[in-house]
Amino acid sequence: MLSSLIFLLSLIFVTCTQADSDYHERLLLRPLPQSALLASFNFRSNESSASFEHRNFRYFPRSLGQTLQHAHTKELHLRFSLGRWDAESWGARPWDGTREGGTGVELWAWVDASSDEEAFARWLTLTNALSGLFCASLNFIDSTKTIRPVISFRPEGHHTNSSLLNLHLLHGTLPHEVVCTENLTPFLKLLPCKGKAGISSLLDGHKLFDASWQTMSIDVRPVCGDGSECVLEMEQTVDMVLDIERSKRPRDNPIPRPVPTEELSCDTSKPYNSEDSCYPLDKDAEPSWSLAEVFGRPLKGACPLTDASGYESETVCINVPTEREVQVNTSGTYAEERHEDGLLRCYKLPTGVDFDLILPEQVPTANLALEEPPLYAARSINGHGQERGSVQAVITNPSTTSAIQFVYLESLPWFMKPYLHTLRASISTSPSSNPIEETYYRPAVDRHRGTHLELLLSIPPASTITLTYDFEKAILRYTEYPPDANRGFDVAPAVIRLLPSNSSPNTKNVYLRTTSLLLPLPTPDFSMPYNVIILTSTVMALGFGHIFNLLVRRFVGVDEVENWNTGGLKGMLKSRIERLRARFLGKGKKDE
Repeated sequence: MLSSLIFLLSLIFVTCTQADSDYHERLLLRPLPQSALLASFNFRSNESSASFEHRNFRYFPRSLGQTLQHAHTKELHLRFSLGRWDAESWGARPWDGTREGGTGVELWAWVDASSDEEAFARWLTLTNALSGLFCASLNFIDSTKTIRPVISFRPEGHHTNSSLLNLHLLHGTLPHEVVCTENLTPFLKLLPCKGKAGISSLLDGHKLFDASWQTMSIDVRPVCGDGSECVLEMEQTVDMVLDIERSKRPRDNPIPRPVPTEELSCDTSKPYNSEDSCYPLDKDAEPSWSLAEVFGRPLKGACPLTDASGYESETVCINVPTEREVQVNTSGTYAEERHEDGLLRCYKLPTGVDFDLILPEQVPTANLALEEPPLYAARSINGHGQERGSVQAVITNPSTTSAIQFVYLESLPWFMKPYLHTLRASISTSPSSNPIEETYYRPAVDRHRGTHLELLLSIPPASTITLTYDFEKAILRYTEYPPDANRGFDVAPAVIRLLPSNSSPNTKNVYLRTTSLLLPLPTPDFSMPYNVIILTSTVMALGFGHIFNLLVRRFVGVDEVENWNTGGLKGMLKSRIERLRARFLGKGKKDE
């Protein structure tokens, strides 16, 4: 249901984009089980190819456009992600996973170049420019974090056959990158209304990065209609899953505090209920919420740059059962239209005034059916010790009727060296069969490139594939360890792409990503260099002081000392003895 609704909205987007509107935005809200809310923000803008080549930017951001021109990038896909999508509780991923990235930062692009060396040089230019544009560490995507996928990704835009010959696909990840408000602010500056109006006015860093799962994506691709001029389309997407009760917490109370005893809802029917204990009372009603409560602010009206007619005027859509009450709070004029048998309600936003949706507490008679994901995937590191380990990926096909063919992509760091001869894949329903149809393997080179592994597999209905392989851990140099070396090293998530079946070759792409891994490496005792430095410095100081003393000190005879003849050595000793005697005698008189 969720994917079909988003697919319907995407069709409306494409129709609007190829028609009159140069900029369009839409927000889809969908309540999820366990008091969760999925909010999908989508922004689309396009620029004609002629205007882009002549650097006549209107809705397309000039900063990003000039970067793509300088790096000769024909198609770009950038992802900022945090958290884990709970497929068992939330169902299928929004946008079928095409707008989702792995934990941290993920980037892939098609670069126009005549050779691999030139393509990589332009790739470095692109990553360095995007690093400054989005305040991220994309400049750390070097050759050790870059791969060239073969069958995992396909261009989303329209490219001619002649241009495809010179396009090079490069892919890089930064799983350790921390996504924060510094990345959201440049993201909003790329929008025409820049978060001041429209649905982008709801994007607040305090709410976005407090979500259970969130991803920000930027996609730039050429789009050509039937007989119309080609345009360069830019799509920005923000997807987040918010905890309604947690998000409703006021800004002045950032630390959750216990509810007072008199406000607790206890189940008094339990036999062990007493005055000093409380058993939680299960609520059948859907919690009440509003845009102002969940996002901390109401929606600041429609962006005036969007077209005010047609489907594109329906900026905010909410997916709830037909009997669910939805109230609108605004001083302006709005319009409501229902799609999908009343399950999808879309609202035309007024301009210049606040707009708020309110859902009061209500007991539903029927819940929305969650769409089951096509695959379930989980990956983990097994084994113990500091030298070797193994990786296990478990992929399950929940369908009982259709088999699925998919591509499994691994991008491993160079210090994690897998043994390809230990690669095993077994099917739960048929242990003797081998589901691996094709294998692409590019081994790692120390400090030059990582491991690139792509597998083409086929999983039968109602089956589970267990994929395992062993690897060896390398020992890094002292300067290659980060400050938090004992924490471990992040390994990028695996990318799974579902291939269309022979019966429906025009099926849209579906992507899944596993969670990232934390790899512990052999870590030296970093206190030993300190001890060596201290010991070496002490020895050098003693040796230098002794030699310096011998070189600088002047040795003279006794008779060469001035005033030495007046009394000589005996006179000097006698005078010192007299001083000591006078000192002790004086102290004794004071005591008396």
